[in-house]
Amino acid sequence: MASAWETALGQHPAYRPTRTFNLHMSAPPYNPRDPLHGITLETMLNQIVERHGWREMGRRIPIRCFMFDPTITSSLKFLRRTPWARLKVEMWFREEFTGRYD
Repeated sequence: MASAWETALGQHPAYRPTRTFNLHMSAPPYNPRDPLHGITLETMLNQIVERHGWREMGRRIPIRCFMFDPTITSSLKFLRRTPWARLKVEMWFREEFTGRYD
């Protein structure tokens, strides 16, 4: 049972929620200004590897997962944990495949 204090706070307009939140997340709306919208990191890696190969990736972005025994799985793990490396891959993909630099 709620105390008198909790009841009073619940009835005061300042303590009532002003809006409800949907706990089920839906897909984000389409954003025409974001050239990477809807493109997964795995898709980016696969397309870059297809076009340039691992050797060129290791030359342009010198990280171990591109240079020594490279695989998509190991690269995805590293890129998901390392924001600066992921940014470099995203920038390269954006320049190559979308023609946009922003």
